[in-house]
Amino acid sequence: MSEQLLFPPEPTYTVPVTGETALYPVRRIFCVGRNYEAHAREMGVEVDREAPFYFTKPASAITLSGACVAYPPGTSNYHYEMELVVAIGAPAFKISVEDALKVVYGYAAGLDMTRRDLQLAARAKQRPWDLGKAFEQSAIIAPITKAAAFGAVGQQRITLKVGEAIKQHASLSDLVWSVAELVSHLSGFYHLGPGDLIYTGTPEGVGPVVSGDAITGTIDGLTPVQLSIGPPE
Repeated sequence: MSEQLLFPPEPTYTVPVTGETALYPVRRIFCVGRNYEAHAREMGVEVDREAPFYFTKPASAITLSGACVAYPPGTSNYHYEMELVVAIGAPAFKISVEDALKVVYGYAAGLDMTRRDLQLAARAKQRPWDLGKAFEQSAIIAPITKAAAFGAVGQQRITLKVGEAIKQHASLSDLVWSVAELVSHLSGFYHLGPGDLIYTGTPEGVGPVVSGDAITGTIDGLTPVQLSIGPPE
């Protein structure tokens, strides 16, 4: 006798892959905090050089590039954060830095959308950031480019525009912790595997958006990520 469910389960959230008909199913989303020194300074904090730190978003936060999302509830300070996203494609547990890139399936341009007022209020009270970070439609992602097609992470430029105004502009070489270091470190705490995404942090220049704004984020060699902000629901 087959199991009976009380209600339909959540759908599988997927991301297109450039050059493939098959989709990348999302299992988990890890996000790296303060991984660009200039961004840490603009947030009024120091970079923790002892080790990276992380927060998470649910897989249901995944929203594909080109979407129009409603201005989220509970906030009056809704921010963009442009990021390089790493897609894991093989199991990794306690993997070395030297071997870490072997488990990277590909890369994508992404947006870590943030309810900044809620995040800062939680930070001031030394509470978790969940209300500020882990909400619906907060992890925007463009199609994934396979690692071999993208090449080594280095001097690629990462840029974000709101309308025609450039708000963020940096190089991936400015990452405090490299992709290999992040994958290796995170695999010491989790059994990483296919379907895990790592949002690697944002450069300086984060700021608010309002209803009617259009965001475009680019990383050299990757498909741009785009998002439009609609009115509150």
